Amino acid sequence: MDERIPSGAGIVVGMPRVLLIEDDEAVRNGLSMALGGRGLTVEAVATGEEGLARLASRTTDVVVLDLMLPGLDGFEVCRRIRAAGDLPIIMLTARNDDIDVVAGLAAGADDYVVKPARAQVIEARIRAVLRRSGQPSRPVGPGIEQHGDLGIDRAGLSVTKGGEPVGLAPTELRLLLELSQVTGRVLSRQYLLESVWEHGYFGDSRVVDACVQRLRAKIEDDSSAPVYVQTVRGFGYRFGPL
Repeated sequence: MDERIPSGAGIVVGMPRVLLIEDDEAVRNGLSMALGGRGLTVEAVATGEEGLARLASRTTDVVVLDLMLPGLDGFEVCRRIRAAGDLPIIMLTARNDDIDVVAGLAAGADDYVVKPARAQVIEARIRAVLRRSGQPSRPVGPGIEQHGDLGIDRAGLSVTKGGEPVGLAPTELRLLLELSQVTGRVLSRQYLLESVWEHGYFGDSRVVDACVQRLRAKIEDDSSAPVYVQTVRGFGYRFGPL
């Protein structure tokens, strides 16, 4: 049985389709109306179980997911969505708690917003993550770049390792494309926040670090001794092998 979650992300035509999973009725109704008024098609549900059921039967472009859900919590919902496919996920957290944020990002979320958040902030994050799911904003050349065992096809937006396809979520792919454009050059977390996540100056570098960890788990032989995405302590990250 194919349990992959259907997704239209990256080929959005018309109004982007958003699934909002939020148990607080006032927040759910308020965000649904506000985002709907800003050019998004919003379907809202109250539980993680209902959200997963909707995703299995309907095409969705992005999920906005509250972490503190009754029953199946947002962390587990996030893990299940990510395990089933590359659908973009923005998590909502009630407080800027390090543990919640890091755990949510580790579970596979692409970005996060702290509640209460204005609808225009959430809309901006939604549209940014959808742009990351589409074509790269910079020109790409023909052919496949080979970096050790890693093959990067910029035009086809695909990655292979040892000749086998590597499944990357849109943000992971964007991050890899950005780093690998300048092999050996150190890119700061702030630069990556602005170029990949489209965050302003006060963006949270934890989203970069969490995405790097997920990317390493997929492309490195040993993520504790990375060859491709290397940390330059105190500065940022660079792409190898060098």
